[in-house]
Amino acid sequence: MTGRVAIVGGGISGLSAAYYLAKAGVRPVLYEREPRLGGVILTERLEGCVLEAGPDSFLAAKPQALELIRELGLESGVIASNDHLRVTYVVKNGRLVPLPDGLMLMVPTRLRPMILSRLLGWPTKLRMGWEWFRRPRAAPAPDRSVAEFIRDHYGQEAVDYLAEPLLAGVYGGDPERLSVGSVLTRFAELEAQYGSLTRGVLAERKRARRAGRPQPLFQTLKDGLGQLVAALEAAIAGRCEVRHSEVERLEPSASGYRLLARDGHLDAAHVVLACPAYEAGRLVGALDSGLAGALGEIPYSSSLTLSLVYDRAALGHPLDGFGFLVPKRERRTLVACTWVGTKFSHRVPANLAVLRCFAGGMDHRVIEEDDATLIAQVREELRRLMGVTAEPRLARIARWPRSMAQYTVGHAARLAGIQAALERLPGLHLAGNAYTGIGISDCIRMGRQAAGRIAGKPAAGQ
Repeated sequence: MTGRVAIVGGGISGLSAAYYLAKAGVRPVLYEREPRLGGVILTERLEGCVLEAGPDSFLAAKPQALELIRELGLESGVIASNDHLRVTYVVKNGRLVPLPDGLMLMVPTRLRPMILSRLLGWPTKLRMGWEWFRRPRAAPAPDRSVAEFIRDHYGQEAVDYLAEPLLAGVYGGDPERLSVGSVLTRFAELEAQYGSLTRGVLAERKRARRAGRPQPLFQTLKDGLGQLVAALEAAIAGRCEVRHSEVERLEPSASGYRLLARDGHLDAAHVVLACPAYEAGRLVGALDSGLAGALGEIPYSSSLTLSLVYDRAALGHPLDGFGFLVPKRERRTLVACTWVGTKFSHRVPANLAVLRCFAGGMDHRVIEEDDATLIAQVREELRRLMGVTAEPRLARIARWPRSMAQYTVGHAARLAGIQAALERLPGLHLAGNAYTGIGISDCIRMGRQAAGRIAGKPAAGQ
């Protein structure tokens, strides 16, 4: 017997843990303080448009989300990004400049497009060429910031106009603080093996071509990722008790742990903390102050999405790509903008256009602006960058305060300390975007792993 199991947090990590526990015959109790489940995954359908308030897709290269979708019977609704139309622009000197073809994140793999690109100057281009001849280090490199890593290979301009805007769009963080070992793990491994990132990426691409047909970059559900949340809710109905109540703290008890919540207490042998790390730290303070401190040290950025729906004929822009990124050097309010109908078919009717705009970051004040001010600021930037002067048919804003964990330098060492503390607390488990991956597939993987540990190995004394 596993004993009673509690899950704190009803986002995709907690829902995945609940689903895989229920599948293994364990009936958990899931706590979620908000009135709905799903966390940052929230889909609306308005005027025939699929509007994602949070993430809009998952990486096809990571299999866990698609595996879960198949198990839930949703595979027929999976669509891929239109990679044949994938052009991403970067703002430079107030203009949209396309990223050159052949770029793998910030690593160049094709000579001619890089030479012809207006995004980078000749000193950077020459440095990128010489990087090909770089050899591996004699000794393993210590953990460094992403900015230090990219600057070492390609120079400061590559940090400013490639690494910073690309990572700001994913993490909402600062490359001067983000850990290359935790954020760009594969690139750090390629550097150790090849020295040159360009040579390493080209070698990987060659192996991938030999392995078979390339995957799309992104996949999602045609009618929105809210479908995944709804399917998980249906799958655990009757096999998981959901309590919409806030857990205030954990205490040791004879059965393992006592959860003290606003609607009463629950004793459990296993607890999965699938909430933000700072919330998990607050909950475990009475169990292990060192663990609480380590969890509280993981910083978070805030994010905001603003979806603007326009009449396509009035927009006046070709939307010839996936959208654009705004580097910090050029930034006012906007961090990025996705042209939804180009990126994903079936999500926007032909007579409409959706511009999905992003703001936020480590400066949490941005998301505190009132709706009218934010919409006015973003519309002014769209006018300046895209020439869009039309009035939107509707606007939808979603705010996600302290929602995106930041893997800063030393993250791997912090995780090692957290894991050591967990070994002293049998039956306590962590899942979520603060640990070993921020994407949907990563969160599903961690929820599934927690469920597997519980269903496969009872806590001590159970």
